[in-house]
Amino acid sequence: MHPNLKLDATKVYLFIEFTGSAFFSMMFVTMSLYEATVAGLTPVQLVLVGTTLEISAFVFEIPTGVVADAYSRRLSIIIGYILMGVGFLVEGFFPAFLPILFAQVIWGLGYTFTSGATQAWISDEIGEGPANQLFLRATRTGLVASLIGMGGAMLIGVNNVALPIQIGAIGVASIGVVLIFIMPETGFHPTPKEDRNNWQHMSYTFHEGVKFVRASPRLMSILGVGFVYGLYSEGFDRLWVKHLLDNFDIPNLFGNNQIAFFAVLRITGSILTILVLRSVEKRMDSGGSPAIGRTVLLVTGMISAAMIGFATSRFLPLTLILYLIINVLREIWNPINSVWVNQKLDPQTRATVHSMTGQVDAIGQVGGGPLAALIAGLYSVPSAIAGSGSLLMFAFPLIVRANRQPPAMAEDQCGTGIISE
Repeated sequence: MHPNLKLDATKVYLFIEFTGSAFFSMMFVTMSLYEATVAGLTPVQLVLVGTTLEISAFVFEIPTGVVADAYSRRLSIIIGYILMGVGFLVEGFFPAFLPILFAQVIWGLGYTFTSGATQAWISDEIGEGPANQLFLRATRTGLVASLIGMGGAMLIGVNNVALPIQIGAIGVASIGVVLIFIMPETGFHPTPKEDRNNWQHMSYTFHEGVKFVRASPRLMSILGVGFVYGLYSEGFDRLWVKHLLDNFDIPNLFGNNQIAFFAVLRITGSILTILVLRSVEKRMDSGGSPAIGRTVLLVTGMISAAMIGFATSRFLPLTLILYLIINVLREIWNPINSVWVNQKLDPQTRATVHSMTGQVDAIGQVGGGPLAALIAGLYSVPSAIAGSGSLLMFAFPLIVRANRQPPAMAEDQCGTGIISE
């Protein structure tokens, strides 16, 4: 360890977002094509791969969130990136169904070590208000990095579809190694060493998080929204590429394989998202304005409508435009949702509450994936995508209910410890 190498927390968070986005986008732009062609997975196997990942996230989300609250968020994040890199390495070097399933378990475990801990760590280091602003800034930074990653995938994946996954996996694991030397942790006070083997403390931390959520109608509604978002998303994530391949003639760009087409499509979406996020960041008061709730409702309705249009369109340019709209809106949703959930949470249970939102999302995806596959098998892939978009309508009353409830305050909910303005 070299304490003198530690950087400012904001710079470290932006480093994580930039490098992670670059390497993840490099892999994700080729992942579906790799699984369907190099690995030769069937549609049912593709769905099982996604379901396995989400089950892993469901199983590990709360335990890893509690570890981040009771031990060290910094350590949790470092472990997470190294594990995710190992998982992607397994998938990239072993193109077969069972190794890819195993890779999802490793990847899912690694992801859950970072999902609640990252937001909680930066909130502790720089404060809740600045962190809420940083979520939007970091998303825009990550989108710029994703352009680099996708461009890299086009260049290195021309003759080997697996190569972007392999290089990206090494990069993700390297993030965890670099964080060992540069990542500070000054705002968090872990459990004393003599208590670190006491599982009662971990159970207590989790139950305090549950208690806080159950005492807040607003947070209960937000978790319901997270479940619906999980329920709809898996059908689109697993089937949108197949929908384009099955129903349209996909052009080969730059004399490349289909990686170039999907990379250009994603790059276009990222550029549009950067422009839209800049406008959202200027107009939205991320410290607690009702504008956050209204934006959540608007984005949800637009995603639902665009997905139904994407599924039913038979005109390729219109279909691609609708895909870009969906992509932009989903990217906007992530930081807005983080701000929405993050308002006035107890610092001692913040990672656990964030992890709960990840867990209900995973539960929704575990149910949504097989449901979409069933509809696709009985009817068609477009029917499954349209059905997934329709599921988002169930989020509307929950969002309205959450917007009518004030953020939970310490004295009214869990006794003490909640930050208030």
